[in-house]
Amino acid sequence: MRALSLILLLTFTISCKNDNLKPNILWIVTEDNSIHYMNLYKEGGAEMPAVASLASEGVVFDNAFSNAPVCSVARSTIITGVYAPRIGTQYHRRMSKVKLPNDVKPLPVYLKEVGYYTTNNAKEDYNFIKEGEIWNESSGKATYKNRNEGQPFFHVQNLHNTHEGQLHFDQKHLDNALKNNNLDSIKPFPYHPDTPTFRYTQSLYHSHHKDVDKEIAKIISDLENEGLLDDTIIFYYGDHGGVLPRSKGYIYESGLNVPMVVRVPEKFKKLSPFKSGSRTSSFVEFVDLVPTVLSLAGIKVPKSVDGKPFLGKKLKKSKIERQNVTFGYADRFDEKYDFVRWVRKGKFSYQRNYQPFNFDGIQNDYRYKQLAFTEWRNLYNAGKLDSIQSQFFRPRSPEALYDVSNDPYETNNLATDPDYQKTLSQMRDLLRSEMLRTNDLSFYPEPVMVEKAMSNPVDFGREKSEKIKRMSEIADLQLLPTSKIKEALEVALNSSDPWIRYWACIVASSHIQIPEKMIDRIKVIARSDSESLVRTRAAEFLGISRKGDPLPIIKTALKMASSDIETNLILNTAVLLQDGGYGYSFESLSMSDVNHKGRYVEARIAYLSERKK
Repeated sequence: MRALSLILLLTFTISCKNDNLKPNILWIVTEDNSIHYMNLYKEGGAEMPAVASLASEGVVFDNAFSNAPVCSVARSTIITGVYAPRIGTQYHRRMSKVKLPNDVKPLPVYLKEVGYYTTNNAKEDYNFIKEGEIWNESSGKATYKNRNEGQPFFHVQNLHNTHEGQLHFDQKHLDNALKNNNLDSIKPFPYHPDTPTFRYTQSLYHSHHKDVDKEIAKIISDLENEGLLDDTIIFYYGDHGGVLPRSKGYIYESGLNVPMVVRVPEKFKKLSPFKSGSRTSSFVEFVDLVPTVLSLAGIKVPKSVDGKPFLGKKLKKSKIERQNVTFGYADRFDEKYDFVRWVRKGKFSYQRNYQPFNFDGIQNDYRYKQLAFTEWRNLYNAGKLDSIQSQFFRPRSPEALYDVSNDPYETNNLATDPDYQKTLSQMRDLLRSEMLRTNDLSFYPEPVMVEKAMSNPVDFGREKSEKIKRMSEIADLQLLPTSKIKEALEVALNSSDPWIRYWACIVASSHIQIPEKMIDRIKVIARSDSESLVRTRAAEFLGISRKGDPLPIIKTALKMASSDIETNLILNTAVLLQDGGYGYSFESLSMSDVNHKGRYVEARIAYLSERKK
């Protein structure tokens, strides 16, 4: 009996120590990697034995989501736990870094306050101003091995071999590769043309996954050799979706649904509601990573964080497994502008395209360094694609609804299907309420946000919440039949507020067939509006509807622009009208037509003038 008592006391003592013990936390992050390229998730994907080994001892998340399909926006979300359009970090790459709200801190700051040694090797790519020291070390040499003895660590190891740039090979490389590669086992996605270029690109991408897996194996081996494996909670995830065309940079499942595997060692099992070697359909998103790590470290989650923990003390598996909603956003990617919001609930994926005439395949210089992109566009222009493969180069619907259980590649838009109108309405309302809750700053054009909101975006959003709601209501006129919006659109076109007029012109471009009275009003706006961006949106309508020549209006707007950001947004319309099948040419534009330089402005002018060659 006495021996049994001693055993129970010892067990209790060890348990108490484990309860107070802070785990090491390791993030292994691969760049540009969705679930669609890994055998762990999809048959025919890359074999990654090191990740599979982690999965056999951990939990695989089938529904882990980046909140944005590009790195700087995704990483800004990851490290703050806050939705980017609420705090002004939603544009890639940032033209101007934003000041974080006083109640929002980057994750490592919280961890350092309770004694963690925090290191990042090596990518940051944040869209906000770093105030003070965020990490103990953040560099290509950063390692947890420099901590004090017995000090818990939080280390992020970024692996780059799957990055988009690894697929920027030239035609000579492709020609040589096609002589020596058997690509019969590669099955292109249904929205891609089935060509040797696409097959080889996908095959090479699988190969890069295998290279990354070897690096992951080395990291895990080092932990084991140092006796740290059983003290360390390991997260493996991709920083956003993959890089074959229509993934990275695009707000589809292929751009957002990321791999995530978490291994929790035996001594910390109380911190995980999931069994080892299991899979879960629970939805987790990047805003959840900050509260999850804080919870694992025993730190109270601040109210300023948008996410919820999915690991930590006293979490019920049943509650976590009921989580089935995630949100996403896509705005500017380099020189390419867009404004798309997304919500996934259960098996349904809903997109709201606020500028539906901005077709997905519009020129984006970095994307088009990939030969597959260029070939895809050439095949479209030659009329050699089927209807699904052509979607990428055609105007979109203002909203799209997909049943990903039956349509995993999101090619069949159910938004006009009578059987799905109730679901469509529910998803629309869910997204709209979330955008209004967060005071989504993208209803203002980026140049306005940069000028007026960057010092305190959250307060700006709160102060302008009614205005944001009003702009949202104008934008939602896109969703109604033209016959039902005439009065509201006319009022908006005649508003004294330039950003209401701005949205009214966008709505007009979404409908095209509007009364002559409104067309005449838009012509007046194009000639005389006080804001260059409003004139540009009016020119956009006149070009899309073929009611007037947009070139002289665009030239005037470029001379009115007060920044390179504003200039770039105007040039986005020029590229749209030149490449969108409307019959216009902007090849006469040159740097003499703009007052503000910058790499994106120069890239757009160079692209537009290519036809001169």
